[in-house]
Amino acid sequence: MTPATLNRRLLLGAAVMIGSSGSACAQSRPSRDLVVYKTPTCPCCDGWIAHMRGAGFRITVNVLSDLRPIRIARGFPDALASCHTGLIDGYLVEGHVPASDVIRLLDQRPTAIGLAVPAMPLGSPGMETPQGHNEPYDTLLVLRSGASRVFARHNQPA
Repeated sequence: MTPATLNRRLLLGAAVMIGSSGSACAQSRPSRDLVVYKTPTCPCCDGWIAHMRGAGFRITVNVLSDLRPIRIARGFPDALASCHTGLIDGYLVEGHVPASDVIRLLDQRPTAIGLAVPAMPLGSPGMETPQGHNEPYDTLLVLRSGASRVFARHNQPA
């Protein structure tokens, strides 16, 4: 075998390996398909949906009068409920959770029900005010036990 033949084989083998690893990475990427359930009377949900679309999520919206059965079916605690519920890649996203937190959740894949931002804090995505008032708030990681812990902090004073 000549050096030129050997180099061609090595180059071809490397190209095949790179192509294979690239397709494996593409297959392991988290879904960006988000199914949102909201009530017909909540206008702030539309702002959150626009925020998520702006971050590259593909959204399907379902309007329901009662979101509680969706949360109950997944073991989500009522105490953390908010005005809309999203389902993505096996996780539940409750309330005005920033897109960056959802992306981090999907990248890290913790053992959890999902994320929640309860109480609709001003300054969270979809809850922006014309005056730019931002309340500090936490995104909570909701564990399968129903307990929660802080996943991210937002609008914290310096």
